[in-house]
Amino acid sequence: MPDPAALPFSPMLLVIVPAAAIPVLAVVANYRLSAALNITACALTLLVALSLPFLPGMRSDLFIIDDFNIFLLVLTTFVGFTTSVYSASYISHELETGRLTPVLLRFYHAMYQAMLGAMNLALIANNVGLMWVGVEVATLATVMMVGTYRTPEAIEAAWKYFILGTVGIGLAVFGTVLTYLVAAKVLGGGLPAMAWDLMAQNAGKFDSSLLSLAFVFLLVGYGTKVGLAPFHAWLPDAHSEGPTPISAVLSGLLLNVALYALLRFKIIVAANPGAVDAGAILIVLGIASLLFAAFMLFRRRDIKRLFAYSSIEHMGITTFAFGVGGPLANFAGLLHMSMHSLTKSAIFFAVGHIAQAKGTQRIADVTGLSVTHPGLAIGFALGVIAIAGLPPFGVFMSEFLLVSTAIARQPLLTLLFVAGLLVAFSALLLRMHGLLFGAPSGKNGHVSASYVPLFIHLVLVLIAGLWLPNAVVGWFRGVAAILG
Repeated sequence: MPDPAALPFSPMLLVIVPAAAIPVLAVVANYRLSAALNITACALTLLVALSLPFLPGMRSDLFIIDDFNIFLLVLTTFVGFTTSVYSASYISHELETGRLTPVLLRFYHAMYQAMLGAMNLALIANNVGLMWVGVEVATLATVMMVGTYRTPEAIEAAWKYFILGTVGIGLAVFGTVLTYLVAAKVLGGGLPAMAWDLMAQNAGKFDSSLLSLAFVFLLVGYGTKVGLAPFHAWLPDAHSEGPTPISAVLSGLLLNVALYALLRFKIIVAANPGAVDAGAILIVLGIASLLFAAFMLFRRRDIKRLFAYSSIEHMGITTFAFGVGGPLANFAGLLHMSMHSLTKSAIFFAVGHIAQAKGTQRIADVTGLSVTHPGLAIGFALGVIAIAGLPPFGVFMSEFLLVSTAIARQPLLTLLFVAGLLVAFSALLLRMHGLLFGAPSGKNGHVSASYVPLFIHLVLVLIAGLWLPNAVVGWFRGVAAILG
């Protein structure tokens, strides 16, 4: 892989475009123009990400482009773009009802680009300190967006997210510093001692005790951002009180970026034979998160909180997959990460319009959706069927692959894993039945909604369950090999 002093200009557009869009969107008061500019900025970053597979791998001590982050950059910019399209119709309704003002609209769009740009920065960073900065900026942007409505509940949720996120990111920076101290003894300090790829190549020479301690801090720090139990407390409140487009990108993107950072460090730890068994820790956290969230699904009364706990469940599944490790389990984890991002964001697209149409997020007050809003009901039902793991959608395929490989390596834990899947499946179908059928309740308001992003995501998840192109399979295999 070439080693230029810095990346070429084109990959840096992933950060430059959102950064340039922030001050523009902060001053544009016209809703239509602001929404169009937001969509345009997202479309440009998506085009840049789509060009990366056709460029040679690149690295410097600050930035890196490899198969792992290309995969996530494409996924992140795609979901960011479709969510910006969905957001245009969603925010239009919020302005009409007075929940948002022109000032809050400018703030919303500017923070949206700040969040996407920061996530892209974290993904292309080879420097582990710079990666931390990207995750932290993305967190602060989403904290402010969670409090967009300025209600007491929204402020409380944002504050809770801020406090818990700050504790988590503080532990993560301490783990990062410890990792640097370990690496500096071998790599000589400076930027090379913070370059992830150089750390991974020389990890076998690191002090295993200090490296293990660093991973514990990193696990708790970034695990808080991933939403793994027991570090998840911020996530349900943030989802339920913030604007629904933010729920979509929180579940579909930011959790992935935090897990990506954790996996980068897992690769370093796994390359040191004397260090703690990172895979075993991830297996335990993954199963604990899955089981906890699966049972909590039965007790949810708010539709957005319901799917917030579903996000905890699916991040547990993904973490379990990467903990098991190996070519097939890593492949399943990457596929599940992708399918969850597409499916859960689609579900939040539907949920946002359901809440607007019915005037409530309370599950008990939303029934008969198939009668009052049949198009929305179809999209929502397909999303729930997909996320519940039913064939022929892609989530079923990723879970099937994971169970197939895990049963041979961790049979007892796999039985617990399958039990968690069945409990979550039952809870989701029970809730879906109540929402879709029965006598209509709540308001039956008309919402000017764009269903295009919702059904594009569902079509992609359906295609992935039936057929994966050879290029995608080869891509995932390459990333699975990086993960070890």
